[in-house]
Parts: sequence; C-alpha cells; structure tokens
Amino acid sequence: DLRLGGSAGYVMSNVGFVPDVPQSLLLGLTAGLSVRYTCEKYFSSICSIVGEVNVTQTGWKENIRDANDNPVYYADDKDKQTPLSYERQITYLQIPCMARLGWGRERKGLQGFFHVGPQVGFFLSEKTETNFTVKEPYADERASKVMAQDTMAVENKVDYGVAFAVGMEFSSPKLGHFIVEGRYYYGLGNIYGSTKRDYFASSNFSNIIIKFTYLFDIIRTKNSNIK
Repeated sequence: DLRLGGSAGYVMSNVGFVPDVPQSLLLGLTAGLSVRYTCEKYFSSICSIVGEVNVTQTGWKENIRDANDNPVYYADDKDKQTPLSYERQITYLQIPCMARLGWGRERKGLQGFFHVGPQVGFFLSEKTETNFTVKEPYADERASKVMAQDTMAVENKVDYGVAFAVGMEFSSPKLGHFIVEGRYYYGLGNIYGSTKRDYFASSNFSNIIIKFTYLFDIIRTKNSNIK
C-alpha cells in the first residue's frame, strides 16, 4: 500500500548548550508532505517506511533570571512590568525517514503505531526577538554569565539526529487516514562549532512535536484479508 498526504503541528524546542544556558521551551510550527509505504505484516505487526519533507520552526527561548531566581528587569523599570526576554527562531527543511510498526486495523478502524529513524535538516533562516540590546546584556544582573549565543549566528547549516514517535491512526475506506502523534527529536549535531577553540562544547537541538497527518491511498493492495 502506498499513501500520500500532508501534516502540520506544533514544536516545543530548546538547545542543549554546554556550558548551560537557562531556557524554557520555544513554541513553533511545522508543516509538510508525508508518504508511507506499507510492505509487510509479521504476525500482528504492520511494517511500513515513512518519509517526510517538513518546514519546521525550532530554536530556543532564554530564561533570564538573577541570583535569587527572579526575572531580570530593565534598570529604569521601577514598577518591574517588563522582564528581559530573548528567543531565537531557526527554520529548517527537515527530512525524516523512519521505520514504522503498527498494530490494529489498516483500512477501517483504529491502529496504534511506533516509529523511529534518522532525520536530517537544512538551515533556511533565523530570526531573533528580544526587548534589550544584546551588546548591553545586563551581565551584572544575570545569574548566568553565558551570553555568547545571543550574538552568534548559526554556524553549522546541516542538522542531523534521531526521531521517535508514538501515535494513533483512524482509517476509513472513503475518507482516508487521520493520524495524531507525539514525536521526540534528539539532535546529534551542533549548531555551533564544538572544538576546543570554540565557546560551546555542545549546542544540539531537542524537540517535542505534536503532529496531525492526513493520508490518502495511491496504491491499495487487492487483498480481502486486510481489514
């Protein structure tokens, strides 16, 4: 069976900096094309290959705190209404290719699944949103003195790692296939150099993704035993 369709979802991301940068999760979007080829069934396991091409917003959002774990405010903000904020949104063209195991109904009803595989990403753009001048980063007020990343552009334009997912699929012979999944991506590459001469020893992505996918049949095996 060959199925084609599209997907969209939300991405919650951060970057594993070493030395550490205090962060909260940055919310972004992902959308793209999906294809699935179902080739075998071993006992009750439905075996497939899944490929995608997605445009994905990832990056990091800094949690700027003082030594007492309170937000850092502008020096002239006497009412403390505007804490300092910094986030970097990085957009990639991501291409995961995953093996998939499913259990349940293939063509009419519910099916649970698990998939895992490699992913490669190609840098498209980056955008910074902040409410302070990065050349004057309030270094004395911050508990964390790691601020080099605020002025550093992405150096490595290709990202790579491993993706894992679990989810549920509802299939209808007339309507197609509706899928919801939770996915985790762990980057094995770094966005900055990681040699002894570089500032960061590590700067890899970590993403939690909630995706919604719709697939329709392109080729369907003529087998009355497939339910």
